[in-house]
Amino acid sequence: MLVGIVLAAGLGKRMNSKRHKVVHEVCGKPMIEHIVDEMLAVGFDRLFVVVGKLEEQVRAVLGDRVEYIRQTEQLGTGHAVMTAAPYLPEQGTVVVLYGDCPLVRREEIARLLEAVKDDAGTAVQTAVVDNPYAYGRILRDARGDVSRIVEEKDASSEQRQIHEVNSGIYAFSIPSLRASLEKLSRDNAQGEYLLTDCIEHIRRTGERIFPVVVADPDDIANVNDRIQLSYVEEKLRKRILLRHMQNGVTILDPAATYIQADVVIGRDTVLMPGSFLEGNTILGEDCVIGPNTRIKDAVIGDGVTIESSVILTSSIADRAAIGPFAYVRPGSVIGSNTKIGDFVEIKNAVIGEGTKVSHLAYVGDSDVGKGVNMGCGVVTVNYDGFRKHRTIIGDNSFVGSNVNLIAPVTVGAGGYIATGSTITDDVPEQAFAIARERQTTKPDYANHLRLRLKNLHESSTGRSSGKE
Repeated sequence: MLVGIVLAAGLGKRMNSKRHKVVHEVCGKPMIEHIVDEMLAVGFDRLFVVVGKLEEQVRAVLGDRVEYIRQTEQLGTGHAVMTAAPYLPEQGTVVVLYGDCPLVRREEIARLLEAVKDDAGTAVQTAVVDNPYAYGRILRDARGDVSRIVEEKDASSEQRQIHEVNSGIYAFSIPSLRASLEKLSRDNAQGEYLLTDCIEHIRRTGERIFPVVVADPDDIANVNDRIQLSYVEEKLRKRILLRHMQNGVTILDPAATYIQADVVIGRDTVLMPGSFLEGNTILGEDCVIGPNTRIKDAVIGDGVTIESSVILTSSIADRAAIGPFAYVRPGSVIGSNTKIGDFVEIKNAVIGEGTKVSHLAYVGDSDVGKGVNMGCGVVTVNYDGFRKHRTIIGDNSFVGSNVNLIAPVTVGAGGYIATGSTITDDVPEQAFAIARERQTTKPDYANHLRLRLKNLHESSTGRSSGKE
């Protein structure tokens, strides 16, 4: 049986946060969720997370994807694993790692397990780094096995010159781990039960300890403060960008493009500078996104262009054109071959195929059919001060500029609304509706009106125009 233990009981006080360290996000996803996702992809039979204070925050992130073990007192990494030991099966392999290492990769976990297949021994993931300060140093024997892991505080000056360091990720046979845990003591500079001491105890039994060096030292980077958080954010962002480019996405300026971990992008899509793709966004093929565009939790079809706009929790069908400066708010469904133009806001609305909302309009809580033309300045007036109401506009309707549609109201298919109208009643199919005051024109009256207005203004302010 393959079992995993993620240690996540420590709060991380150096983060100076009300939130648990492991729920801070890296590229849009809590760092512990990155780890759990990678481990589940490997195929663990059971996955435990050791929690302590603020455990409700960890549970809120991971839900029922894992099993939880509570460590009521934090007395070191070895003590955390001792807490989990009663829940382990009698036989099998267990991988132990920390909840603050979001750059861990499934490929490296698989390599670690390959080293101990068929119960061949214990494996330690290691890395060769330029600056080994604060890491436990790996001591090897004559045949290259790990003989001991020495913590920074316990290391001699000679041992501190070693550049191969411990990642904190291990693969143990469960019986060997149980036996070594029983031998742990707090007789060290930290005064804690250290999991690294298990390696020395297992070594003394004659079991081999295999070092598995990661290809990229960044894999072992952990997060203890906001500075380290920004470091892993940068490293993971570069990995994500590289993956998308290798998959056929054109990114004109990677330094000015931000893609979160779970975003999916189709081939031959082009991302302009200032593109922010967040959450569970899915982009189709042959799209052009940006510049200066934010898309979150949206599904975008093929051949869509979105320029200088914000799209939130909505869907946009093939070949739609959005922006510049459009705002598509949550719950909107934009049909194919549509045009949502400059300074247009769409909210909780369905926009049918081929419909155009080209300029300076607000369409909220509405169902707009196919082939509709919405003129400049159209507003669906959806809120009466107490409740939201829907507007329904049928296929192939024409809504002129500066029209107010006072919801709830329905415009039938093929309806025509005259410019400047305020529509309060339903408009039948193929009907023409006009609702505005009849124009009155008075010849040669403009100068007289200006003089009257001037006199009214001066009399109200106590000044005289100097005329009788």
